[in-house]
Amino acid sequence: MSKFFATPVRDASTAIADYFVPANAPFSCVVKKGESVRIVDLEGQQAVDTLFYRADDFSERYSSQDTLRMQGSAYVSTGTKLISSEGNLMLTVTDDTCGRHDTSAGACSCEANTVRFGHQVKYLHACRENFVIEVMKHGMSKRDVVPNINFFMNVPVEPSGELAIVDGISGPGDYVELKAEMDVLVVISNCPQINNPCNGFNPTPIQVLVFAGEEG
Repeated sequence: MSKFFATPVRDASTAIADYFVPANAPFSCVVKKGESVRIVDLEGQQAVDTLFYRADDFSERYSSQDTLRMQGSAYVSTGTKLISSEGNLMLTVTDDTCGRHDTSAGACSCEANTVRFGHQVKYLHACRENFVIEVMKHGMSKRDVVPNINFFMNVPVEPSGELAIVDGISGPGDYVELKAEMDVLVVISNCPQINNPCNGFNPTPIQVLVFAGEEG
């Protein structure tokens, strides 16, 4: 698949916030309206499970179903508008050097891992657990964890309609950048999955940069 280059790369040194997220770890930050958040796959082939919540009302959150319906596309990439559970525009993807991101396969969990890979993996850490740990810091619970975006995760739709999780296509330094259309809480699970190829069987760290808006 060809790479997808949009706007010129902004210098990371101009970021107003620069976060390093270790392999397997959860993370969250607030991005204000007009600011942009860039998620960088530092070493390549690292799935980054991500949720978005309205910063002043967590009951409004990212809706994968509404986003897919509005876009008429199975994947997220440059130009995609991320839609909330209330039908509002949350963020717009403005730059993407990978070209394909999944929002259908959801997050791995201990229960799903057991079904897919056997009882021996039941106690391995998973993205749903990361999400629960992180949203609890903001007064939410596991009931607030909804279907997410999997940035850099390669999930082809088979002719049968089934989803396949295959080797990622992102390389070291690939990134996706989104402009916040409202104040949003970004919640990330830097995916710890080691039983399928979404992380190249080797979870690695990522970088999260926040850039000021045009008037910032």
